Amino acid sequence: MMKRQRDILTRKAYAKINLGLDVVGRLENGYHQVRMIMQTVGIYDRLTFAAGESGVRIATDSGELPTGPDNLIYRAAVLLLETCGVEAGVDIRLEKHIPIAAGMAGGSSDAAATLQGLNELFALGLSQERLRQLGVRIGADVPYCVMGGTALAEGIGEVLTPLPPAPRCSVLVARPDIQVSTKYVYEHLDAGESWQHPDIDGMRAAIEKGSLPGVVSRLGNVLETVTAHACPVIGQIKREMLDRGAMGSLMSGSGPTVFGIYGSGEQAQAARICLEKTGLARELFVTEFV
Repeated sequence: MMKRQRDILTRKAYAKINLGLDVVGRLENGYHQVRMIMQTVGIYDRLTFAAGESGVRIATDSGELPTGPDNLIYRAAVLLLETCGVEAGVDIRLEKHIPIAAGMAGGSSDAAATLQGLNELFALGLSQERLRQLGVRIGADVPYCVMGGTALAEGIGEVLTPLPPAPRCSVLVARPDIQVSTKYVYEHLDAGESWQHPDIDGMRAAIEKGSLPGVVSRLGNVLETVTAHACPVIGQIKREMLDRGAMGSLMSGSGPTVFGIYGSGEQAQAARICLEKTGLARELFVTEFV
């Protein structure tokens, strides 16, 4: 076992949104090939790692999450410890803030933070590239969550191209009180007719030029056609955001979270207050790109 560098440390696990999400094919193993513009936002979980006896133990303030092998944090910890031959165990405390099962990669981000945190805790010296290689064994979004920032994601989400930081703005995030099955969304997308593909290349160019209007005009998510049809509240939230000054609004991932982009924090906060009064959203956040 390698010498521990630290006995305890804390990491933030940031949520993501999809500024653009296109499905371009399907592999024989059932995975969908995607092209996405991914963006980290300032909503985060906090994970604390403490070296301990053998085994992985998770405690959390959320009553909605498992703490055993079904948890991505647990799977990430076991994978890293076994891969690197670490004999010690770890106690992990999760303070949950990212909405659960909401299209914001909360579980994947927690797994990525676990890979990074244990790499530092036990002074393993693994590169970010190696952590991403391990991460894809846990979930398709984990490699991006290891990297963070603004990125083009291709393949099943693991082929990443870093992009310049997206133009600054304020973001209102609304999570309605509904559950969405990612499996259901992809199955119904496959069964549906052809869809309009978002302009991923155009959005990439707009980001590289630093043009917020160019980014907003190209917001697009092919999965929204399925989820919004099944869950009308998504369209209602989008309309509320646009009526309250959003430059653009979109569902993130397979949903049900919706975000709106605003030119200022004051506009986003005012829209948040109005949206809160409608009762359409279970959780509301005003944040920004990270």
